[in-house]
Amino acid sequence: MILTYIEQTGGKINAASFEALTLARQLAEPTNAPLHAIAIGEASDELKRRLGVFGVNTLHLAQHDAFVEYAPDAYAASIVEIARANNASAILATGSERGNEILARVAAKMNLPFAANVTDVQSGDDFIVTRLRWGGSLFEQAKLHGTTKILSVAPNAIPSQPVVTNSFVPLTHSFVPQLSEYDLRVRVTQRIEGERGKISLGEARVVVGGGRGVGSAEGFQKLEELANLLGGAVGGSRAVTSLGWRAHADQIGQTGNRIQPELYIACGVSGAIQHMIGAKASKHILAVNTDPEAPIMFKADYAVIGDLHQVIPAISAEIKKRRG
Repeated sequence: MILTYIEQTGGKINAASFEALTLARQLAEPTNAPLHAIAIGEASDELKRRLGVFGVNTLHLAQHDAFVEYAPDAYAASIVEIARANNASAILATGSERGNEILARVAAKMNLPFAANVTDVQSGDDFIVTRLRWGGSLFEQAKLHGTTKILSVAPNAIPSQPVVTNSFVPLTHSFVPQLSEYDLRVRVTQRIEGERGKISLGEARVVVGGGRGVGSAEGFQKLEELANLLGGAVGGSRAVTSLGWRAHADQIGQTGNRIQPELYIACGVSGAIQHMIGAKASKHILAVNTDPEAPIMFKADYAVIGDLHQVIPAISAEIKKRRG
């Protein structure tokens, strides 16, 4: 049996979980191993239907009063309980912050190795895995051993591929995991909601990002206007968040958000490698910078050499003009 953790937050499914399911199915097919999934809390009919489309045979649903909020050790204990009860040959999850955090705890509880941010797997007695290292700046090939292989799938590395035929609603097995006080000592106790209706950087089809060249917090108003016209979101470089011009939640980069928009408009961003790690999944990059030698100008699909304080308002004005 191969087990995949399905990540949900507030009832919303992390779509990258289906990328992990795609890899899990590829690993299961040579031996016809059953494909199982585990979710914490509740599972909507829509989730069950989508799991069936991806070939899941059985959904294990961990339910406990402690799961009102996120508790990583308790989530890990639930996964370990199912993995051991069903003799799982592999455990997978998406390589999100939460997925990696939970699987690291699963590995510790099972005293097994864990490979994070995998992009490819050659199965066998040991798995030969290719994974991202150093924030995605290089690939490493390693041997993953253990009675149960534990690995997370790097987001956007494996396209999610549903089963075209023979999809069905999986059998659902609800259970109450055996938890200790130790499993509940780390948990979310409070949530501070962001602005209602605000498009998240991770989901935006258009992202307008600003760097030190924006000049001030007030300078981001021009970027906000353009993002609103394009139905996008605004982000910033690490320098911008360090200066207090934008909240850390708006940071794009190795220690911030990983974005994957159709278009990333980088304004006054130098393009340091740490920033580009967060932006490299962008389909197209338009850079606006006064420095023609800035690193981002060589990584962009389109480049405008000019003052962003003139270029961005001109783009916004043209959009308004064409919309009448």
